[in-house]
Amino acid sequence: MPVLKLGIPAGSLQEATAELFARAGWKIKFQTRSYYPTIDDMEIECMSIRAQEMARYVENGVLDAGLTGYDWIVETGADVHEVAELVFSKVSRRPVRWVLCVPEDSPVKTVKDLEGKRIATEVMNLTTNYLAKNGVSAKVEFSWGATEVKPPKLADAIVEVTETGSSLRANNLRIVDEVLQSTTRFIANHDAWKDPWKQKKIMNIVTMLQGAMEAEEKVYLVMNVERSNLLKVIDILPALQKPTISSLVDESWVAINTVVPAATVRDLIPQLIEAGATGIVEMPITKIVG
Repeated sequence: MPVLKLGIPAGSLQEATAELFARAGWKIKFQTRSYYPTIDDMEIECMSIRAQEMARYVENGVLDAGLTGYDWIVETGADVHEVAELVFSKVSRRPVRWVLCVPEDSPVKTVKDLEGKRIATEVMNLTTNYLAKNGVSAKVEFSWGATEVKPPKLADAIVEVTETGSSLRANNLRIVDEVLQSTTRFIANHDAWKDPWKQKKIMNIVTMLQGAMEAEEKVYLVMNVERSNLLKVIDILPALQKPTISSLVDESWVAINTVVPAATVRDLIPQLIEAGATGIVEMPITKIVG
């Protein structure tokens, strides 16, 4: 039986990835001190790899496919096939940002002011290329962690990843410029992508992951409405597509089925009742595909 070797990002993205796969229909279980999570699909063999290394292992064929950040694809320069963008992270659905930061009281206003200075970062290549594009020569030093505490004694500036900016603010750092925005990508080895079975398996996984993400923060509403009030109700509904309208036994009434953002429901239902809707039922959605 053919098997797809799939890389699951370890570290900060691990929990978010497992949660997304669970919503898509796969249960991944991580074992202490094991790099091989179990998954309830005999056609998939998982391996837990740091996102920083994922693209390299996919490129050289140790893995057929995997999930990693666009930032690490760029940083490693790996030659992989990008199958899909999956905008999720450990905190939010926003891209993460690699930013150039200095202490709040630093005289540095732009990247040009860092000529000849020291910059600490985990992304050496990203930072070096960024400086080169701006015509700045500075010493780029690799940071093994806790990069936010390096300035001002160990570095004049840092290039660090941020999602909310809270850690930067807690360390009295000021953003000078954005170096790169990054989102999670589903990537594949070029040879694996040329294999018909593996490509189909990859696309099936991606379709279900995207369906789970599309359904996130949306709910399904069902309600009954008198035909005389139908247009008033439809005008209120912020439908994902066009609402489905079905006739009832009593031809003067119809049933409406629709998908709406979950955040709107608390304000929407009272408006629907006022417009004449009755028997309103709200249901969760796990996937929206197609």
